[in-house]
Amino acid sequence: MCLSGCGGHPKGVLTPVAETAPRADRVDMLVATTRSRSPVPGEMFSGERAREPTFADITVSIPLGRKAGEVAWPKKLPSNPKTDFATLKATELDVDAAKAWLSASVRKSPDKSVFVFIHGYNTRFEDSVYRFAQIVHDSGVHSAPVLVTWPSRGRLLAYGYDRESTNYTRNALEKLFQYLYHDPEIKEVSILAHSMGNWLAMEGLRQMAIRNGRLPAKFKNVMLAAPDVDVDVFRQQIADMGKQHPQFTLFVSRDDKALAVSRRVWGDVARLGSIDPEQAPYKQELEEYDINVIDLTKVKTSDRLNHAKFAASPAIVQLIGARISEGQTLTDSRVGLGERILAATTETAAAAGNAAGLVLAAPAAVVDQDTRDAYAADLSAHTRPGGRSKPTCGNAFRTECRP
Repeated sequence: MCLSGCGGHPKGVLTPVAETAPRADRVDMLVATTRSRSPVPGEMFSGERAREPTFADITVSIPLGRKAGEVAWPKKLPSNPKTDFATLKATELDVDAAKAWLSASVRKSPDKSVFVFIHGYNTRFEDSVYRFAQIVHDSGVHSAPVLVTWPSRGRLLAYGYDRESTNYTRNALEKLFQYLYHDPEIKEVSILAHSMGNWLAMEGLRQMAIRNGRLPAKFKNVMLAAPDVDVDVFRQQIADMGKQHPQFTLFVSRDDKALAVSRRVWGDVARLGSIDPEQAPYKQELEEYDINVIDLTKVKTSDRLNHAKFAASPAIVQLIGARISEGQTLTDSRVGLGERILAATTETAAAAGNAAGLVLAAPAAVVDQDTRDAYAADLSAHTRPGGRSKPTCGNAFRTECRP
């Protein structure tokens, strides 16, 4: 989630560049998405929903001299691989090709493992790709990297749409988990989820546990970073998984401002990522389920929302070999000054995602271009007949939903 401190960057960064830098590193990832294809060149996938999951093979070049934990966004296009993150390959795959990619990548892994990352709220497709490339590179993880990216519109006022998109993606994620479980080449699976992505991760695991009777032992570690999950719902989710479940590690921060807003929106029920792990009943319950907790409340970073503190914690290094430095949140979606003012003054407007939220946003929409763009898009959606566009979609793996 990115509400402040995120600078803009050129759109269309996923158009592959021909130039390469001799000493630049590369990250090759498999992408599984329920996003619809984008008609915009270099964007690849939009924030709208597709009827069927799609897969892609994406390679990102990482320049030398970059501070660990940062995404070196290009200031102009085409990207310069000597100084910027640059896309070298962005190829859509069908199911068979995706399986072949995964098999080849797993065989290269020393422990035949897979590392799955699920992003959070307010994340554009390109943001999820470049951030995951940074995490994989800086962590030194040698697992096969799999990015799960769900339909987020990448706008502050689209909280409600994003939340429903995680529900929309649950079945697709469970199918992916089931494939990882049944593939005999894969010996271990680790999962890292951030913010709203934790709801999706937990639901995917819960569904698989109910369907199979238990979770497979190869699902070793699940890291829950700043989870935007209702604590009461989490109790049910983990109970439904049964006694055999992964080693959960929970990153919490009681001064997480983003989760404070979410709590007010969702009926003043505590969010999992902002609990006090030393207080009842949480302490006893966490011990009962053998959940490791890393309390980052006292950790100070430049993230003014305190929503991505785990990026500065040594614990994440111990858990996944990551070396993510402080200074940036997990997404880089542009958010206008007007939207930040709106969030700060109305608190609940961040989750409105409806006509009432647009009325509140109108005075702030004149502040800057990013806010005007987001406001115009939301207003257009709510002024169509029925309040939303009707998608037209093609067949599986050629799905394209557009207004």
